[in-house]
Amino acid sequence: MGRSRWVVGGAGVGAVGLAAWDLLQRKHTILRRYPVVGHLRYLLEDIRPELQQYFVERDWDGRPFDRDTRSVVYERAKGIHGERPFGTELDVNEVGYEYLVHSAAPADPPDEPARVVVGGPDCSKPYSMALLNVSAMSFGALSANAIRALNRGAALGGFAHDTGEGGLSPYHLEHGGDIVWEIGTGYFGARTKDGDFDPATFSDKASGESVKCVSLKLSQGAKPGIGGVLPGAKVTKEIADIRQVPQGEKCVSPSSHRVFHTPVELIEFIGRMRELAGGKPTGFKLCVGSRVDVLAICKAMLEVGTTPDFIVVDGSEGGTGAAPLEFEDHVGMPLTHGLMTVHNALVGVGLRDRVRIGASGKVAAGNDIVKRVIQGADYTNSARAMMMAAGCIQAQRCHTDKCPSGVATQNARRARALDVGDKSERVHRYQQATVDEAMRIMAAMAVTDPSQLSPHHLRLNVSATRNQSYAELYDWLAPGELVAEPPRDWAHDWATASADHFGPGARPVHL
Repeated sequence: MGRSRWVVGGAGVGAVGLAAWDLLQRKHTILRRYPVVGHLRYLLEDIRPELQQYFVERDWDGRPFDRDTRSVVYERAKGIHGERPFGTELDVNEVGYEYLVHSAAPADPPDEPARVVVGGPDCSKPYSMALLNVSAMSFGALSANAIRALNRGAALGGFAHDTGEGGLSPYHLEHGGDIVWEIGTGYFGARTKDGDFDPATFSDKASGESVKCVSLKLSQGAKPGIGGVLPGAKVTKEIADIRQVPQGEKCVSPSSHRVFHTPVELIEFIGRMRELAGGKPTGFKLCVGSRVDVLAICKAMLEVGTTPDFIVVDGSEGGTGAAPLEFEDHVGMPLTHGLMTVHNALVGVGLRDRVRIGASGKVAAGNDIVKRVIQGADYTNSARAMMMAAGCIQAQRCHTDKCPSGVATQNARRARALDVGDKSERVHRYQQATVDEAMRIMAAMAVTDPSQLSPHHLRLNVSATRNQSYAELYDWLAPGELVAEPPRDWAHDWATASADHFGPGARPVHL
């Protein structure tokens, strides 16, 4: 009884002291108005994301990835089939619902999943790309163990691992997985002291056996038009050494490149990168902003006489470790429209057969792969789903260095919890099961190779009573049509686009 009185008394004194502090402090209005009790508001606000994710969201409407999608990723990573009972919970009659068209005479899936040969006529070392690969995620944004797990998973499954723009770290090379080395505006890993591109360093590193392709990042879906951001808390000495930036300071890539300023200079630099890389496939990644910019790049390809070997289209729904909310929510073209723009532009100038297109942006399940191929892609890349396969729980703490699963952190104790051996197997299983499911969906559509897919295979509910195929909803250009006679809907943008500058022309174009 005596001890209880001491405990109660101590709590009372603590509450009085806290109340006094709350009344005297000037930072929080709520605490000055509601001392002690006001702290409950901040506690609930702190745990709101967890309450929302686990107790409020329905299985099919969470964001960025709903619970059903997350569950499929986790189950496939664990080797569980992931079937569902009873039927869909989606409203299949709502406007905007999309579905794939199956056949009354389905085919058998092929014994081996399809792959895509990346490498145009100017490439001497083409690469066989899987239908699903690890999208760009930098060491720094992710922990060393997360990079190790993703790369070992890629090595086990024979798919590609994009480094992101943060440099080619030892962890990307440790397990021998196929690497797409991405170079951003900061030229990390191939950078001079004053921040320019260093061709000698680039050539030396690009010659490594694990590096299968090299990519120039123009923009990223979640934050197009601004450079990448790595919070200062994540810039350890090791990362600072790899990136050649100050330790402990926020690392912000420039918003634009120094190596080119016009579409022609971009295409010329892509050719130079390919030469420095010893003929390996070379391309670029972008989030599409306007059709004029895409057409300007295509005109530059025609003028220079060479093309990139691949273009990765990133949608505005793509992920990031850190970006301003305004950019995440309101800047950039969604992947569907970006893909179709790039695909049609390349077809329209007669160059589509020379350039492979990758799709990046919320690709997680087999139907996502099939849908993106229908819309113009040759292959897909996934970042967040691969993170989930490696243990990410969508806590959305990537920018705080407090990732609870050890994936998106540089905190040694947090990262240590991620077991590389186990998580790499999960990454491998997830990728394999997802590609297998994509091939099974295609077989249900009587398609045995992705090249047989067409816009007729994807339909959209456009009203409560009507649906249409993508072939009916959108214009699909014929090979060379832009050069010969641009159709009305494309004519103004084609006339406006110039190989000598990005954006609209210096003077209005009258047709």
